[in-house]
Amino acid sequence: MSQALSYYLDHFGLRERPFALAPDPEYLFWSPEHRGAFAMLDYGLSTRAPITLLTGEIGAGKTTLVHHFIDNLDDDVTIGVISNARPGVNDVLRRVCAALSLEVPAGVDSSDLFSVIQTFLVARHKDAKRVLLVIDEAQNLNRDALEDLRMLTNINAGRDEVLQLLLVGQPELRNMVRRPDLVQFAQRVAASYHLPRLDAAATGGYIASRIRQAGGNPGIFSRQAAQLIHEATDGVPRLINQLCDLALTYAFAAEMPMVKRDVVAQVLRDGVFFGAQGRSDA
Repeated sequence: MSQALSYYLDHFGLRERPFALAPDPEYLFWSPEHRGAFAMLDYGLSTRAPITLLTGEIGAGKTTLVHHFIDNLDDDVTIGVISNARPGVNDVLRRVCAALSLEVPAGVDSSDLFSVIQTFLVARHKDAKRVLLVIDEAQNLNRDALEDLRMLTNINAGRDEVLQLLLVGQPELRNMVRRPDLVQFAQRVAASYHLPRLDAAATGGYIASRIRQAGGNPGIFSRQAAQLIHEATDGVPRLINQLCDLALTYAFAAEMPMVKRDVVAQVLRDGVFFGAQGRSDA
């Protein structure tokens, strides 16, 4: 830890940075919308939905929520995660194999990959294990990749489907699934939720929650500062983190005991917050 950061934490009575950018389930803020999204994820898994969609703007907290969901699953669920989906039919099947730790000989084609996955899924079912495949950034997948994934959800053992998909992506994922040439895929989507941006009140609650989790006093940020942070970030959690971290640094440098609106305004005027999209506070 750098000396400057150590002073920043000591100055505000924090044991760690409250606004780090890396997803951390311990810092998950349970807004009503996040609770609704989590309930839908749980519903999709418990009802054996073939495909569940979770969408939201960039930085809305989707990955953090999914990590929390995965961390709380029972041992009877085998989980595979593709953290950064890329287009390509063969590529997506190979990445499914890698996510499920399946060994695949070099030079095999898509039908061979499908067979390897099918054998694994049926074996898991015989062991009374469910398999959940999570694909993040799923809006990057092309039509053929989505069709290959749909075909995987058609694998069954008797009356039971042996694979469930959780596709996580930006809002355009919902539009992709609604395309006429993906109607069969859409029919397999049994649960979905769109995670919106935080409103002004939720932004204040989010800031206070993260400060509290880091061991500090939620009152470090004034209500007026939180309001300006909401205006500058449009309620996107990742941007809120960036701006709050900068505001804490500015307040520490000025030896101020809390972050007031003027501090946030100075950060915006200085142009060091690139998420502001040209906004400033007069």
